[in-house]
Amino acid sequence: MAHIAIPIPSTPGKQDIEIDVTINGKKHELHYRVELFYWGDCTIPTFDRVDCLREMISHYDQNWTLYYIGAPTDDFVPIAFVKKGDREIQRKLLTGAI
Repeated sequence: MAHIAIPIPSTPGKQDIEIDVTINGKKHELHYRVELFYWGDCTIPTFDRVDCLREMISHYDQNWTLYYIGAPTDDFVPIAFVKKGDREIQRKLLTGAI
């Protein structure tokens, strides 16, 4: 099994999530961030939400990388990021390299 779903309480604003996981006796720390991006915060004049989202994400903290884009609403889109070094750890865990 490659995925385990963990419910995250819905709270406004940014959510920093730290997960300590032990797999076959080896401990790993994974760091995620979930943030809501509001359509009203677009700084470029466009009707294309993809362009808007691309622009907002391009200025995001470079220590984090895009992990998952959630279902958009009329007001916002939730986006999950993973800390850059943790993405490599995840790849190794999935391939059995760790």
